[in-house]
Amino acid sequence: GPCIGMGQAPSTDGVRVCTFNRNFFGRTGTKSASGYLVSPETAAATAINGVITDPRTMGTPPVITYPERFPIDETLVLEPSADPDSIEIIRGPNIKPLPRKEPLPANLEGEVLIKLEDNITTDHIMPAGSKILPLRSNVPEISKYVFEQVDPEFHGRALEKNGGFIIGGDNYGQGSSREHAALAPMYLGVKGVVTKSFARIHLANLINFGIIPLEFINPEDYDSIEQGDALSLDVTDLVGELVLRNVTKGKDMPVRHHMSARDIAILKAGGKLPFTAAGGKV
Repeated sequence: GPCIGMGQAPSTDGVRVCTFNRNFFGRTGTKSASGYLVSPETAAATAINGVITDPRTMGTPPVITYPERFPIDETLVLEPSADPDSIEIIRGPNIKPLPRKEPLPANLEGEVLIKLEDNITTDHIMPAGSKILPLRSNVPEISKYVFEQVDPEFHGRALEKNGGFIIGGDNYGQGSSREHAALAPMYLGVKGVVTKSFARIHLANLINFGIIPLEFINPEDYDSIEQGDALSLDVTDLVGELVLRNVTKGKDMPVRHHMSARDIAILKAGGKLPFTAAGGKV
């Protein structure tokens, strides 16, 4: 089934047993329903019996064989043009050019736009579903839904404040590898995300879109920050520990990153696209 969560929505307060790879809150398209993730064999057995069933109680499964070679259809793959500058890109009304981020400045300043709890998923950051999927090629429009399930006012506040910082708890960005959970916040001007810890793939996506990911060295510093606090961060030298200053409260907090030299070069360039366009060398 689709990771994005479209189709086959259960009834209100219903229960769905499926072989999809996600069952986050609201992912089924029905917020009050429950979704249980099972193997294909368990799904088949459950469909027959009407209750969750161990397929091993239903006899020996059939033997399935695969062909030696699957057919490959490349008819829709075009060879690169010898003159790419001559190619006109025709975009429909719902397709906008991909926004680019400027190179990293020497100092990052801005307010805390939102403070979040532990285990924030990429669904919390950038929801999925049939309403939002058609906007994936329209970043200005899809950005209106960033943190919609957590704080519907986030989009307007981020634009009003000209961007700023996100504060998170442990395991920030878990779940789907959805790059729009970094791309859309970048478009809204998010300059840095400071957490207790990150999920690995989202951490990489933040770097790829020019948003600096930092962790509190002292976890208790998380408790001292509030939404609306003004923060300042000197990023002239990204080697070793950095100092995040809470200007509002006059407090300095040590923070760290886990970026490689290549990651730092990507971040300084403004993300992976401008880094690659410039030659992609550290």
